[in-house]
Amino acid sequence: MTDHALRLLRQDRRLAELAAFPFGFDLDRAAHGHVEMVRLASGGPLETVAGDDTGGTYFLCADGSVLYADSEGSAGIIGSSVDEALELMIGLPGWHDCVHLSPDDDEEKILAVVAEIEDEIREHYGIDGERARLRAALGFPERSPVELVGRLRAALTRTEPDFVLLNAEEGRAYDRIGPAGPPLWEPVLAAGRADLASLREGDRTAWREVAEDPVRRRITLRAAQFDRAEDDLELMRHLLRHETRSSMTNELRLAAVLVGLHGDTGDLPLLLEVRETDFDTACGLGGIPEPGASADELRRWARGLDESMFGTDPSDEPVSTWTDLARDQGMTDLALVTLIRELDGIVMDRSRLRRPGAPRALATAPLSGLARDFEELGDLAQALRAQRLYASLQETSWDRVSARHTLARLEREAGLLPRAADSLAAVRATLAAPDDDLLRHWQRINLGRYIAEEHYRLTLALADAGHPEEARALLTAADALLGELSDNAATGVRELAGRTAARVREAG
Repeated sequence: MTDHALRLLRQDRRLAELAAFPFGFDLDRAAHGHVEMVRLASGGPLETVAGDDTGGTYFLCADGSVLYADSEGSAGIIGSSVDEALELMIGLPGWHDCVHLSPDDDEEKILAVVAEIEDEIREHYGIDGERARLRAALGFPERSPVELVGRLRAALTRTEPDFVLLNAEEGRAYDRIGPAGPPLWEPVLAAGRADLASLREGDRTAWREVAEDPVRRRITLRAAQFDRAEDDLELMRHLLRHETRSSMTNELRLAAVLVGLHGDTGDLPLLLEVRETDFDTACGLGGIPEPGASADELRRWARGLDESMFGTDPSDEPVSTWTDLARDQGMTDLALVTLIRELDGIVMDRSRLRRPGAPRALATAPLSGLARDFEELGDLAQALRAQRLYASLQETSWDRVSARHTLARLEREAGLLPRAADSLAAVRATLAAPDDDLLRHWQRINLGRYIAEEHYRLTLALADAGHPEEARALLTAADALLGELSDNAATGVRELAGRTAARVREAG
C-alpha cells in the first residue's frame, strides 16, 4: 500500500476539506497533536497526520500502518496504510460503530447495521455525493460494506503487540478498540502443541531434539498439561529424565505429576532418582511416596500436586507462566504488553492484591515480580512504575527500606538521579527512625551493605553527570552509613568507597 491519497490531500485544499468533513480525517488537526503525550510500547516512531472533531488522532507508524486513538483512552490499527484507512473512513463513515462486526457475521446483518448507521448520519448531513467525489479524486474503487468490515477487523487484530499505545507520562496502555485478541497462552503453546503431536507420532528426531532443547521441552510439557493422553506415559518419562538438566523447575514438577498420575509403581525409582538430583529438586519434589507404595498412594500424591499447582485449564495459570514462556521463545513484545496490562489492572483496582480471607491485607509480591519482569525485558519505565507502587504499599520498616533501595537503583539506572537521591533519603530516614524493631541489626547484614553500596554508586553517577555538590552531599551520607556497618558488612564496600571519594575529588 502507498500514501498516494495522503499526498493528494496535502496538495489539494478542496480534497482535504472534503476528507475532514464529512469523513473525519482533518489534516489541520495534526498541528494540535493528541489530547495527551503518547508513545508506542514497542518504542517505534509515531507521526501525527490528522485528527477528528471528537478529539481522536490518526498516527502514521513506521511500517505505514495507521493507528487511531480516541480521546477516551482507546486505540487500534485501522489500516495498513493511509490509503487503506481512508478507503475505510469513506466507505464506512460510521466505522466507530462497526468495530463489533465480524466477517463471520452474515452479510444481511452487516448490511443492515451499516445502513442504519448511515441513515442516522444522513439525518444531519450528506455523505453519498461527497463519498462519490472523494473516491473518484483519490482513485479508490467502490467496495462493499462487507469487504470493508472484514478489512477493519483484520486491521484491528494487528494492534497487539506492535502498536499498543501508552500514555507517555503514566505508562498506562490504551484500551484496545474492537475485539480482544487470543489469550497469551494460545500463541505461547502453539509450538509446544506441534512438538507434542510429533512426539506422539513417534518421530524419533523430535524425541531427541525436543528433549535436548530446554525451551521446547518446557513448552511441550505445558502443552501436555492441557492435553493429557493415556498413551503418553513413556513420553512423559523421557521428558522428565531430560528436564532434570534444568534442576528444579515448575515443568520438572509437572513432568513428575504427569508420570505419577498414571499410577505405575514401576516409576517410583525414576521419580525418587529425579528427586535426588540435587538439593533444590529434593526440596521441590518432597512427598513422593517411598519404594513399596501402592498405585493409589502414587496417584494421590500426583493428584494433590496437580490440583495445587497445575490443573487442566490454561486460563487458571498465573500470567507469569505465559509471559516467561513467551519471553523464552522470543515473543518479548507479547510478554511486555501482557505485563503492562496486568500492571494497569492493579493500578486501577488494588483490590486485585487483596489476600483471600483477609480483605484488608494486600499481597504486594505480584508488583515486585512485575518490576523484575519489566527490568529483565529492558523496560525500566514500566519497572519503575511497578516498583514505585510496590514501595508505597509496604507497611514494615524492613520492607519499606528494601523496596526503596531497589527503587533508587532503578531510578539511577534510568538516569533519574534526583529521584534516586530522594529515594535514598527516604531509606536513611527510615533507618534513623524505624517504627518497628525489624531493622535493629541492619548494620550487620547484607541489607546494610547493599544500601551503602547504592549510595556510593549514585554518588559516582552524580559526579559523572556534572553534579559535584550533590555528589559531595551524598558521599557524606554514604560515609556515615559505612561507619555504622560491622566490619564484615563493610569489607566489601570499602574499595567502592575509596574509588567514589577519588572521583568526587576529581569532579571538584
